Formats: sequence, C-alpha cells, structure tokens
Amino acid sequence: MPFFASPRRSPTTDAHASPHQSPTVEAHAHATERHAVATLAAAVLGFFVITLDAAIVNVALPSIRDALGGGIIGLQWVVDGYTLMFAALLLSAGALSDRIGARRAFAGGLVLFVIASMACGLAPSLPALVAARVAQGIGAAVTMPTSMALVRHAFPDPARRARAVGVWAMGGAVAAAAGPVLGGVLSLVSWRMIFWINLPVGVLTLLLLARAPHSPTRTAPFDWIGQVTGILAMGGLTYGAIEAGAAGFTAPRVLVSLGVAVVALAAFVIAQAKVAHPMVPLELFRSATVVIAPGIAFAFMVGFYGLPFLFSLYFQQQHGLSALAAGIAFLPMMLLSACLTPFSARIAERTGPRVPIIAGLTLIAAGSVALALAPGSVPVWVTALLLIPVGLAGPLVMPPTTALLLEHVAAHRTGTASGVFNTTRQIGGALAVAVFGALISAPSGFEYGLRVSLALAAAVALAAALAATRMATARRET
Repeated sequence: MPFFASPRRSPTTDAHASPHQSPTVEAHAHATERHAVATLAAAVLGFFVITLDAAIVNVALPSIRDALGGGIIGLQWVVDGYTLMFAALLLSAGALSDRIGARRAFAGGLVLFVIASMACGLAPSLPALVAARVAQGIGAAVTMPTSMALVRHAFPDPARRARAVGVWAMGGAVAAAAGPVLGGVLSLVSWRMIFWINLPVGVLTLLLLARAPHSPTRTAPFDWIGQVTGILAMGGLTYGAIEAGAAGFTAPRVLVSLGVAVVALAAFVIAQAKVAHPMVPLELFRSATVVIAPGIAFAFMVGFYGLPFLFSLYFQQQHGLSALAAGIAFLPMMLLSACLTPFSARIAERTGPRVPIIAGLTLIAAGSVALALAPGSVPVWVTALLLIPVGLAGPLVMPPTTALLLEHVAAHRTGTASGVFNTTRQIGGALAVAVFGALISAPSGFEYGLRVSLALAAAVALAAALAATRMATARRET
C-alpha cells in the first residue's frame, strides 16, 4: 500500500458496488490522491525554503560585511529583519489564509518571498539588503501557516494526515541540517548565491501548487483592530527580544518596545472577546490541546534553536573554528534529526502522540544538562555528540504536536491555529537568542553564561513535558 493511500475497499463492498460507477469512483480517488501528493510536495518545499533561508544566512555574514561594509548592528538586522516580520505577521497571515484560502495565500506569500530573495541577491548596499530581508520575512510569514493549512485540507483523515505532517516536517529538518554547511559552501562562490538558490526551489513549488485543488474559504470581515494590535504586540515583543540581546533588557528602547507589546496584547485580547468576527476567536482555546501545543512549540524552539546559537559562538570563539567547520560540527545532530523524521508518524501511531512528545522534550532537557556539566576542555567532537539528543527531539516533538493541533481545530480555523502555533515558535527562538546572548555577554564570562543558558533550556523543556501529559489525544473538532 502506498504511504498515503487510503485503505483498499473490501471485496464485499466491491461486490455490491455498481460496475458502471466503479471506474468513475476509482478515477476520482486516483485524481484526489495525486492532488494530495502534489499539495504535500508544495507544502514541504515551501517549508524547506523559508527554513533554509533562516539557517543559511548566519555563516555568510562575514562575506556580506566584506562586500557591503557596515557594522555589527547592520549585520544583526540582516538576520533579525527577517525574524521580526516573520513573527509579527504570522497571526495576520493565518487569519488571511482562512479567509481567502490556503492555496491562494500560499502562492502569494511564496511569490513575494522569491522576488525578495532576488532583491537580496542583487542588493547594492547593506540598507537595501536589510529592506529585502524584511520583505522576505513578510513572504515567509504568509507561507508558513498556509503550508500547514494545505496539509490539513489535503488529508482530512487523521492517520494519513499525521504521516503527511511527518513528511512536511522533513522540509524543515533537512533545511536545518543543510543550512549551515550549504551556506558555507555557497559563500565560497559568492554570498549572493545563498539567496539566488531560492529561485529554482520557489518556481518548482509553484508548479506543484498548480496541481493542488482550491482551498476552502471563509467569508468574514477582517478584524482590523485585531490585525493592528496583534502586529504591534508580536512586533514589539520580537523587537524587544532582538534588541535585548545586544543592548540588555534595561535599555530604554527595549523597555519601550516591551511596554508597547504588553499594552497591545491586552488590547488584542479585549478586542478578540468583543468584536463580531475576531481574528483569533477565544473559543479556539477551549481545548487544552490547542492551549498546550503552542507552549510546547515555544519550549522546543528555546532548545532546538537556542542551543545551536550558543554552540555556533562556542565553536568559533572558544575553539577557533571557521564558520564552515562550525557548521560541520552540527551535522551529526541535524542529520540524525532528518533521518528520524520520516518515522515520527509511525512512532506516534504505535505509542500515541504524547509519548514521543514527552520523550523528545526530556531529551532536550537531558542533552542540555549533559552539555552544562561537560568541562570546557572537552574536544569539539564530544560536544557534537552531546548535541545529538537535542537533534533527535525535533522529529519526536514537532510532527506529533502539529498533527494533534490540526486534529483539534475545525478545518476553517486551520490557518488561524497555525498562525498562533508558529508565532509562539518564532517568539521562543527570538527570546532564546536574546536571553542566551545577554547571559554569555555578561561580565561573569562566556562559560558561566553558557551553563546558565543550558540550565534554563532544560527547565523550560521539562515544564513543557509536564504540560504535555495533559494533552488530549482523541479526535475532537472544535
């Protein structure tokens, strides 16, 4: 039986079926299957390319500085301009997906992303590159939640959907594994290549998307109050987290941006409770699973994104490795994560989804503790091996959590739920970089800050593992 094929009908069923209807039914089933596979392939490639772009840029920053000039702040915004817009617009993008259809929103976001990638590759100056990266972030914000919604609509059966989510997650896993090394290799030719590589991938994705069926839409007015306050809340929080990593949490601009985020978030929640057509209906969170899943995504990103940030600096600053050598040091962690990803759905089917989720979060905590206890004199290869448990957590945590979330929301709310889910992912990564960056830059020294950061990552992962025990696993549409 093909991986995504529906179970075959029994001989009894076939015996009672009309011989004149059977060929038509079979043809329709095959066409539906082809459309589902094409949709999944497009969603996987879309997830791949936007994840790759987040992972590939860091190692090319020295080459960008040599070509375009600029100080550390300018280079920081080459990375953070993308992250800021990505996180700030995810909620709005999810609501847009539900209203105009995931297929149309996905296509629009991907086209913007590809055009912005071309602008990045042609940027004549650092400000132009930062502006193009901001546009990339807008395109990525639309593409991410709509890729999840495409999978939800293409695979209505929960079991097949769980397997499809496992394949979809491979896009991010392969991109995360390939990003650092591919960025180092392409930078040897030209740093502009790291952006131009998005063009052929984007074109192929759009060709596959053309074979996908139209997505359902929901006719409802846009919640402009929710849109504005949501963008202000997520943008203020992300900007404050980014700037805190460089200026500290007591810097005036950090305090102002975080204050704006708090006020905007309060206004957002009030608006969602009062407006007739809220962007994020509060009844969505009546399910404990829908509440817990974003928290798990947040905790996962603190470990899975924050630890590579820490050890990228550790390998280069403390051990003197080049950017390419540091990327290679992450290969065991990332490759094993990518290899395990195709089996995540099978594991969840056999054990139930909560078991791999809790096991993966526990692996993040155990790996963080082991790294914190390791003496600073250990060779790089030992540290690379100790990072493997963190890498294995990826396919154990994210695919079953994503599948559970999609199973516990109605189809017409998929984009909105995906936007909430991915917003917490981005905030978790941004806050991890900010807090960990501030700790390793403190007067107490890099090594002390590293160990405190690892302890925080372990504590957050264990708290999420405890919360995961309360997630429901039975199918229940809200």
